[in-house]
Amino acid sequence: MIQPALYAVLAGLTNLVGGILVTAGVRGRTGALNVLVAFGAGFMLAVALLEMLPGAIDTAGGLTAVLAGYLAVHLTQHTLTPHFHFGEETHHEAMVSRGIGVWALIGLVPHAFFDGVAIASGFLSSRELGLLIFTAVILHKVPTGVSLASIMLASGNSTAQTLAAVTVVSLFTVLGAIATPASTFLAGYGLAIAAGVTIYVAASNLIPESQRVPGWRIPGGVFLGVIAFYIIRMLLPGAHT
Repeated sequence: MIQPALYAVLAGLTNLVGGILVTAGVRGRTGALNVLVAFGAGFMLAVALLEMLPGAIDTAGGLTAVLAGYLAVHLTQHTLTPHFHFGEETHHEAMVSRGIGVWALIGLVPHAFFDGVAIASGFLSSRELGLLIFTAVILHKVPTGVSLASIMLASGNSTAQTLAAVTVVSLFTVLGAIATPASTFLAGYGLAIAAGVTIYVAASNLIPESQRVPGWRIPGGVFLGVIAFYIIRMLLPGAHT
């Protein structure tokens, strides 16, 4: 399927933009980044619960696949990975070795792969669902690139190594989109697994990041993301109402 792969390429390029911003020295824009993280979290959560989860329920063993996807991200990002959070890493003194950046890369690879799986699985179901999932994916790709690049640099890796790591993550998104229609398992359970991944990223990664900032501006971004989901879903021809 060419179309999902092209959307996955766009998502990967957006991820690369986040990494380039960090390596180019565009730092300190944490306020705007936090708003984007919160907005993306709200949009992703709405897509996962209202669009992806119903499809998983209709699949035999789908809810088990949702749980597996959720636990897989928890394992790779917060059990195997010593230090990872979405957002710009500024605590260089906490980065004791280059290996921490490598572990962050390893933790993000499955997440990136299933971003691609989610995009392709959505298009396998319908064009409208594919576009909604693509929007959800692309909204958190810049923060992902910023996070990985920041950790790579803070742990002592070079600019070239940092950009290479971000590129690897981007390529795995494309690989996930290409592999999905070619795999019977991913074509059948990819959407359910991706739903679990998306729920984890939105509810256990992104929303807690938005709660670190006092006041209503950043947390309010979560609700704006949900509202944006309803508006886009309503405007898409053939989408549910």
